[in-house]
Amino acid sequence: MAEKGKGKVEVFDSEEDLSVSLGKYTADLADKFSKEKGSFTVVLSGGSLIKSLRKLVEPPYVDAVDWSTWHVFWVDERVVPKDHDDSNYKLAFDGFLSKIPVLPGNVYAINDALSAEGAADDYETCLKHLVKSNVISVSAATGFPKFDLMLLGMGPDGHVASLFPGHPLVKENEKWVTFIKDSPKPPPERITFTFPVINSSAHIALVVCGAGKAAPVNAALGNGQNSDMLPVQMVSPEGELDWFLDKDAASKL
Repeated sequence: MAEKGKGKVEVFDSEEDLSVSLGKYTADLADKFSKEKGSFTVVLSGGSLIKSLRKLVEPPYVDAVDWSTWHVFWVDERVVPKDHDDSNYKLAFDGFLSKIPVLPGNVYAINDALSAEGAADDYETCLKHLVKSNVISVSAATGFPKFDLMLLGMGPDGHVASLFPGHPLVKENEKWVTFIKDSPKPPPERITFTFPVINSSAHIALVVCGAGKAAPVNAALGNGQNSDMLPVQMVSPEGELDWFLDKDAASKL
């Protein structure tokens, strides 16, 4: 485990080894926050991340974790119906949430009946209610919501959430949740947390597998200088940042 200014970096021989470690890491944090404050706020992303959480739905975790304290959110979501193959909710439900006894009322999906703009506003309103009722903590430093754990993936272009290289939303610093109608990756309409919310987190895990992602991993963690900041390089939480890489993703470090 290497300690860098950019967080703790752990490289695994295989995605299987990574998923074992990620399961323990997530379960340990869930236990810590549940004991400290009676709730655990966890933010999911799409892509291969859900597959890497598969150990949590197996023994010992599936029985040992206190799922009743979990509150589950999405860092970004495609503006499609919840049963659509592009839906991050559907991906998480099929691969993870349907296999654990999490309380349905503690799973916060977007309102898929609204436009992208409407869904972003609605999701931000939902977060504000949960801050008021002390389910979600607040960053003393920034006033933005402070999630206990954000589980982030990264695209081969270095994007995180639906914050893409060179896109103006990367610089959004007032809204909690915003929307994009011209995603360079289909589907074009999405809602996404903004960097101030992402970076107010107590813990962020960046989970990255595959040789196709080695270049942006190197840009973020290597010693080279590159003029254009990739979104992944802007992930810099108030709390702890932990990188979970398989050896292919780390191959250029």
